[in-house]
Amino acid sequence: MPSSSNNFHVLVLGGTTEASALCRYLEQEPSISATLSLAGVTKQPHLPTLSVRIGGFGGTDGLSTWLKTHAINAVIDATHPFAATMSQHAATACAATQIPLLRLERSGWQEMLGDTWLHTANLAEAANLLANSQKWNTAPQRIFLTTGRKELAPFKIAPQHHYLIRSIDAPNPASLPLHATILLDRGPFDVQNEAKLMQDHGITLLVSKNSGGSATYPKLEAARLLHIPVLMIDRPAACPNIPTVETAQHAMAWLQAHQAASTRRKV
Repeated sequence: MPSSSNNFHVLVLGGTTEASALCRYLEQEPSISATLSLAGVTKQPHLPTLSVRIGGFGGTDGLSTWLKTHAINAVIDATHPFAATMSQHAATACAATQIPLLRLERSGWQEMLGDTWLHTANLAEAANLLANSQKWNTAPQRIFLTTGRKELAPFKIAPQHHYLIRSIDAPNPASLPLHATILLDRGPFDVQNEAKLMQDHGITLLVSKNSGGSATYPKLEAARLLHIPVLMIDRPAACPNIPTVETAQHAMAWLQAHQAASTRRKV
């Protein structure tokens, strides 16, 4: 629970580089009491010196109750761009409790000269293309599958391909496609090593979510250099009417403005 010595309490829904950067700002701001919430996907996350909670809230109602019980004054949703369910829960709970909500989200990647991207709306559509499309189904591909260890099962419907899967933690064996090579590693990665990795494994197709950011962008640079096509999974639609910033610095400024307004209301 946030310290009672501070009157302004913020919940940061984290799990991203931007959330970590915001936490570093908050560690240096004693007038704001912050709690970082993590979903618990990564087994050994890098943790700040702030209060940390790990695990779900029990849906929208559970989050609303938690916000009221802990006297939260503001919420920063800095979850992954593909964590659409959590973002929707945050939007609904903050609307119900009338707590200000800010979305902290890095911008998505843009296709550049030399790229060959095929866009898909979601994981299921990408897996169906690999299973059924003549473009990808004519000959087995060697696929660098970078969608995250929790979202591999959809690709089991395309067992003719070989998949290189990189993950911080080992994926559940039951979720793996038939032919899979697992590489345990943690970013950031550079373009030279990414290009060598793709060459060493004979990669012919990169599958990626449009997560944005610099930590994993070198895989796209390497694909461009090696003329490897990319099956790009587009981001889910954002929650409407939620203010959004791209940097931790701007999120901190938003928090400080709301803290000042809260102080004026109490005077």
